[in-house]
Amino acid sequence: MSKKPKNYCVPLGQNQSISRRDAILAGLAGTTAATLTGQASLHGQVSTGAQEDHFQQSGTPSLHSDDRKAATKRYAAKKSINLWAFPYPDRMSLEECMRLAKDAGFDGIELNYDLENDLSPKASKESLLGIRRLADKIGIEISGLCSFLFWPYPLSSLDQSKRERGIELAGLIADAAATMGVENVLVVPGAVHIPWRDDHDPVPNDVCEKLAREAIGQLVSGAEKKKVSLNMENIFFNGFLMTPMEMNRFVDSFGSEHVQVHFDTGNISMFQHAEHWVPILAGRTKNVHFKEFTKKGTDYSLETFRPLLDGTTNWPALMDELERVDYDGFVTFEYFHPYPHYPEALIYQTSDSLNRILGREV
Repeated sequence: MSKKPKNYCVPLGQNQSISRRDAILAGLAGTTAATLTGQASLHGQVSTGAQEDHFQQSGTPSLHSDDRKAATKRYAAKKSINLWAFPYPDRMSLEECMRLAKDAGFDGIELNYDLENDLSPKASKESLLGIRRLADKIGIEISGLCSFLFWPYPLSSLDQSKRERGIELAGLIADAAATMGVENVLVVPGAVHIPWRDDHDPVPNDVCEKLAREAIGQLVSGAEKKKVSLNMENIFFNGFLMTPMEMNRFVDSFGSEHVQVHFDTGNISMFQHAEHWVPILAGRTKNVHFKEFTKKGTDYSLETFRPLLDGTTNWPALMDELERVDYDGFVTFEYFHPYPHYPEALIYQTSDSLNRILGREV
């Protein structure tokens, strides 16, 4: 910010002395201009000092001409939010969460499969269909199914019983998705290390890849029959598939359009940059997690993730790269800590942040 001249007049923004008469006339002129601007706004007209064009060069309408407010172009991706951002099931039912997401302006919601709660091995086919009917009634899409069960039951565990249970659960998640008419299933294919668990023995890298490949191989034919997509997630903390090139080789090795990528922006942001992964993954990306991360911190646990825009992610660059690969699917906010007080605030704040990132009306 430039330094103000010593004789700067705050009310009128002048840097030279003026008479009382000129001050009054200037004030009247400013009032008149403000009134006219307000009237133009009421009639749907937009006026800026530079008379900026309301269309991008491509012809797409631009809602914003000020990049301090929001993206200056509209992106095609759809807004979604993961159920972990809600106080479910302790303080909100699944229906309340879905209605809140809809009311806050989300296009979709990502649901989580667990050993208990509404989506679990205990859920009947009819109850799963009921969840889908409820979502349709509310008017919100189910953007995908996610699960934390891949951590207690890793698909690459050295413990055969855990590994087999993980494969079984992955199949049940895919079954639930097929029943509900949900295409996307997030899969964590393997883990060398799991820093937040003390019951996981480290797995040598080559063994991890071998076991992960075997596990996914057992699930492919079922996914093809069910017409669901098993989307491999990149996770820096697990020490597996650490670059987009490794991810591509792993995914492509199955030769199936039902094995793709679930790209997570925050999971690789410790030492890498989300916008660099997008063009390399290219058309393999079927679903996206938006997780905010800051490179200024030193906490490398799940606690390091933040509400959107409170970090170091280069969102404009990331959105431009997603647009270049023609990505128009869901971008889903994933966050593990519902606000302890007034939890609706996080949902509405996130919706507003996504509107700004995607160039929607705010």
